[in-house]
Amino acid sequence: MLTLRKKTSARTTNSYHRFYKYNNLIKNIEVTRPNQVWVSDITYIRTIKGFCYLALITDVHSRKIVGYDLSDSLELKGCVRALKKAIYQAKNINGLIHHSDRGIQYCSNVYTQILKRKKIDISMTEENHCYENAMAERVNGILKDEFYLDQTFDNVAHAKRAAKNAINLYNEIRLHLSLDYKTPNMVYKLSA
Repeated sequence: MLTLRKKTSARTTNSYHRFYKYNNLIKNIEVTRPNQVWVSDITYIRTIKGFCYLALITDVHSRKIVGYDLSDSLELKGCVRALKKAIYQAKNINGLIHHSDRGIQYCSNVYTQILKRKKIDISMTEENHCYENAMAERVNGILKDEFYLDQTFDNVAHAKRAAKNAINLYNEIRLHLSLDYKTPNMVYKLSA
């Protein structure tokens, strides 16, 4: 007889902390251009020795992953590196809103100070966080389901190579129905 193995998962959001939680600024907003709204989230990736964590920043208009970092811990550093990559590659961030869940990494003083220095408005989920950050959750699912990041990797270095390859394919090759069968990179470059 076969028994189904229960998959273990890692919690990536701790919203019970002392840091300030911002309001949801994107609830009824119409996104019409790149670098108007970025959504952020962290997802876990399995290795033989445990979990590592992929911090992603996605442009809502183009669906392009504009910043990412894979780290072997849930510490703030991975999210900060992803944010700095996203800011570095962006040509124009005037009027940009950064949206995330209320996780301690995104509410931390270090993270919010970077956003404030760059004059990026801060938006966060309020109640049903997975619904209020649906695009970020969807990108996590696509990377795991379509680009096989849901498998167990030998080590963090192997997971990093796989994540880099998956994100490159997602941005450059994957056509999106919502983008009239264009890739995220095509839409981002055409509109930026």
